[in-house]
Amino acid sequence: LLEEPTLDIGTWDLACQFNNTDHHTELNGTDRLIVRRGQAFTINLYLNSGSYQPGYSQLHITAETGPQPEEQYGTRAVFGLSNEINDTCWSAAVSSPPGDTVCLSVCTAPDAPIGRYVLTLDERIQFDFILLFNPWCPRDVVYMDSEEKLAEYVLAQDGIIFRGDAEYPVPLAWYFGQFEEGILDTCFRILDMNPKHRRNPGKDCSGRRNVIYVTRVLSAMINSNDRDYGVLEGCWKDTFDGGVSPMSWRGSVQILRTWNSTSCLPVRYGQCWVFAAVGCTVSRALGIPCRVVTNYYSAHDTNSNLVIERYLNEKGEIESSTRDMIWNYHCWVESWMTRPDLPPGFDGWQASDPTPQEKSEGVFCCGPVPVRAIKEGELTLKYDAPFVFAEVNADLVYTLKYNDGSTRKIVNDQKVGQKISTKSVGRDAREDITHLYKYPEGSAEERQVFEKANHQNKLLQQKGNPGLHITIKLSMGIRKGCDFDVFAIVSNNTEENKKCRLVFASRAVSYNGIVGRECGFKDLLNVELAPGGERKVPLRLNYSKYCNNLMEDNLIRLGALLIDSSTKEAVMAMRDIVLDDPEIKIRILGEPKEKRKLAAELTLQNPLPEPLQGCCFTIEGANLTGGSSITEKLESPIEPGQEAKVKIYFTPTQSGLRKLVVDFDSDKLGHVRGYKNVIIGK
Repeated sequence: LLEEPTLDIGTWDLACQFNNTDHHTELNGTDRLIVRRGQAFTINLYLNSGSYQPGYSQLHITAETGPQPEEQYGTRAVFGLSNEINDTCWSAAVSSPPGDTVCLSVCTAPDAPIGRYVLTLDERIQFDFILLFNPWCPRDVVYMDSEEKLAEYVLAQDGIIFRGDAEYPVPLAWYFGQFEEGILDTCFRILDMNPKHRRNPGKDCSGRRNVIYVTRVLSAMINSNDRDYGVLEGCWKDTFDGGVSPMSWRGSVQILRTWNSTSCLPVRYGQCWVFAAVGCTVSRALGIPCRVVTNYYSAHDTNSNLVIERYLNEKGEIESSTRDMIWNYHCWVESWMTRPDLPPGFDGWQASDPTPQEKSEGVFCCGPVPVRAIKEGELTLKYDAPFVFAEVNADLVYTLKYNDGSTRKIVNDQKVGQKISTKSVGRDAREDITHLYKYPEGSAEERQVFEKANHQNKLLQQKGNPGLHITIKLSMGIRKGCDFDVFAIVSNNTEENKKCRLVFASRAVSYNGIVGRECGFKDLLNVELAPGGERKVPLRLNYSKYCNNLMEDNLIRLGALLIDSSTKEAVMAMRDIVLDDPEIKIRILGEPKEKRKLAAELTLQNPLPEPLQGCCFTIEGANLTGGSSITEKLESPIEPGQEAKVKIYFTPTQSGLRKLVVDFDSDKLGHVRGYKNVIIGK
């Protein structure tokens, strides 16, 4: 008797441990099937009766995703058994010899929508799996051909984000945690909450084939400015009522979990590095290679004229009449993909920015735009090239308004778009990627780009050599708690005696360029400079004065304005000071191994001339602290010069190199950060 061509399947095994490991998803856990597109996975079918007959036995398979699966939209696939796997489309083949156990290999299409799938065999047996982008697959648009880069940009659950200042980049360790429990489901929930999905779920799920579409949706959904159930609410004020300071987050996990557990209410509060870091976590979770980048002296050009204009009065005070800003630094993300929608040459890193700044197509989002398009001045290429081009290339124009109403342009050499930075692959060092965004200053190529981008202001600039020159110098090791001097160095490069006015001011400033209270000021009406002469003018900054004026960013902006009393010409210099926080000393006690309890011994010396109240240490880290943070409060205040010291216990769950991220909070110092690389053995 001939057997039925239909297989009599009794039970089955999804081999999650094997498949997830093979697809680089095992860190999400191995209790369910999570695979990447364009790559086969294998399941075992156990037959009740009969056996598999090659060329005769048949299997009817459907794969469906989203609420309205349809073949024409790529959200439903129907296929049967082939002799072998075809990795260009949905296909299936049997890889075992005839018998009562059938090894079924299923390959997903390399351009299938990502998401939750139901696979049906012979309309009887159903099981679920999750499909992600596959940067290991050459046919996937996110393919990356280097294991070192994949380890950094997809698999690394922690990293470094650069803050501080162009003269003094400060590394901040961040816990991305894209494989921690519940995070992947939260990432899909973000996609499902997006307004495009709520308007037309079938079309949106179909759009998830396209990494450009997904990246743009994420750039809108990480912020909540459109009242669209976005993840984070921004706040750039002095107080953070109704939420927590953006400085207090150590990683993305707590933010995503909070959003998920509070009915998708925006989490309060974020600033640019928090938006970018959460965007990076979600991108890596979905399988998109991603990194956080920092642009120092970043322009926010609201009226798209590539010029940031500032008016100063004779006291050196800026009159704010414009929404245009210069941020000390601004963070966004870059995602790796090809751009088949654009002319050739624009594949690779694409910038997108989840921080809400301007609307694009009616929504607060920005990008993805090829970094190469910014470098070449190709401002018509999608998406939002003019805004990103301005962030790294706008021109700063300062104008002096005299008391009598007359104005003069001030000579200044502050440049927008400096030291564009990201974490190096496999190392904690800063990698400078400015050359990916712009040609060398003053080069012929730079001029061509400005012509293409119609950057008139930069094209018309004359390299004048003003007779008067001014720079600001800092003393070394400026720490919070000290009194210190800063210096304006003024010189006269002309043949005649000069009589000048020097205004030397310092004010607290936030990282996004909002100027606060004064921390020290000098106005010298009679500075005499002989031909070729130079003077060094000190300005004393006292802790007693700046301590209550500092904002959380620990920045003080120095401005020095030199006005020639006879010609009314003016030159200026500007520089920011980053006040160093004390170092947190971190010692790991015990042998670092999986599932073995360790202690972190944390020590910090109070550098201030006054006691610290309300002190607490918090630690957090990928696969180190169980996906949450651990806090230890200190009962008594820490006197000046005394040490705060605690031991915090934690149990690592995975072997490998991990960052233990540490935060110290108190009433006077705000959030002090530190981290330690820990190698966890098997």
